[in-house]
Amino acid sequence: EGITKVSGAGELRVKESDRIALLVNGLRSVGVTADEFEDGFSVRGNQSIIGGEVDTDGDHRLAMTFAIAGLASKNGVTVRDAESSSVSYPSFFSELDTLSTN
Repeated sequence: EGITKVSGAGELRVKESDRIALLVNGLRSVGVTADEFEDGFSVRGNQSIIGGEVDTDGDHRLAMTFAIAGLASKNGVTVRDAESSSVSYPSFFSELDTLSTN
């Protein structure tokens, strides 16, 4: 319930990608209501992740974020550029698979 707001995070716009824009767009594409601000974003609570396809623009952190979101979704999440997770966590998907089957 309620709204979770992240602010003071403007530096996320100038990392490997504009992480704020990609995160908000990704959340919206899987059915989550989210709003984007110059220095952050907000997400309304108590929502279900419907599922869909997310473009991570090759950002490894977002690829892992939406892969995990897919586990909680109703219809699954297809993550474009999912292999980018290997930049920081080469075994991410094999370990996620192990965790999700236990």
